[in-house]
Amino acid sequence: MDLVLSTRNTHKLREFDGLLAPHRVLPLPDEVVLPPETGTTFAENALIKARAAAEATGRVAIADDSGIAAAALGGRPGVYSARYAGEQATDEENLTKLLREVPEDGDLGVAYVCALAYVDPAGKTHVVEGRCEGTLTHDPRGDGGFGYDPAFVPADRDDGRTMAELDPRTRPGSRSRPTRC
Repeated sequence: MDLVLSTRNTHKLREFDGLLAPHRVLPLPDEVVLPPETGTTFAENALIKARAAAEATGRVAIADDSGIAAAALGGRPGVYSARYAGEQATDEENLTKLLREVPEDGDLGVAYVCALAYVDPAGKTHVVEGRCEGTLTHDPRGDGGFGYDPAFVPADRDDGRTMAELDPRTRPGSRSRPTRC
């Protein structure tokens, strides 16, 4: 089955393509304009994007909205994770801001939260949400993954490696360990 992924994020396109095999994940056509993410939850934002792609392309569309929630910040940045340091902020700028705001001696509990929405051209929808609990490290390391991965140590690992240090095939969320979107 072909699925249009409603995102402009090339990292996500690569990850979804690997995770959803044998289905083929297609990029969002350039002419499709994504509406603003105005939802207050990950599920609302994922549905906004999936609906827009399904309506514009006439194909089955999927979209996610995901981010990191820091206990010390009352769940922030949450749905604002991709633009935490500003609308045009880089992954590095977002991570730097998070590390600056979460005290090293404070509550370092974090969770990746992901909502995945499926919308077919007839309007049928499904939304699922998952969480991966972990700990924030103020010593970012690793060159795999993207975003907050260099500072996220998953709770289900006992070796202290960050998401960015894990082999993509054994990272939480891989086909063998489905815990992170």
